[in-house]
Amino acid sequence: MDLRVRALETVLSRKGYIDPAALDTLIDTYQTRIGPRNGARVVAKAWVDPAFKAWLLKDGTAAIASLGYSGRQGEHMVVLENTEAVHHLVVCTLCSCYPWPVLGLPPTWYKSAPYRSRAVREPRSVLAEFGLHLPDSTEVRVWDSTAEVRYLVLPRRPAGSEGLGEEALAALVTRDSMIGVGEARAPSAEGQGPLSAQASAASAPASAAPSSTSSR
Repeated sequence: MDLRVRALETVLSRKGYIDPAALDTLIDTYQTRIGPRNGARVVAKAWVDPAFKAWLLKDGTAAIASLGYSGRQGEHMVVLENTEAVHHLVVCTLCSCYPWPVLGLPPTWYKSAPYRSRAVREPRSVLAEFGLHLPDSTEVRVWDSTAEVRYLVLPRRPAGSEGLGEEALAALVTRDSMIGVGEARAPSAEGQGPLSAQASAASAPASAAPSSTSSR
């Protein structure tokens, strides 16, 4: 696949349709300079600022933009709060719609057909493969990102983090926790490195689904 992409890039560049330097800058911006760091800062602020959290849940687009995070793939943001009763999981069943301004480029497994289908049909099994085992009493809601709407999960604040500031809290927030396939790390696990992925790709086929589904 990489060879085909590079070949296409070369052809388009030679014809003058794209600027390789501009393309490299765009990729570097979302892959290395942004990544999920912006989203982690959004989550951390919501954990310590009740007024901002309320705004974030009411108008995610405006609240996120107030921190300077906006642009392509993030024009219409909806933030979903995980609680003890409800856990949110985000997928794009059609392609790989993803909130670039807050999470950077999507991981390979997010774009895979197995994840895109199985996350809808058997979300608990997928979560278990990522190492996340929820109580039977917790409802799992699956949200389908589209070209019109992108979702960001607001994970639960980990126990023992009450005395931490925003910067330290942001280091506990992982990319996976903002997609819904993981949780924020406990303070004792901070040494694992900020924003790391928490599991491998899901596998096996399934069917597509509507924008939001629930599973108990």
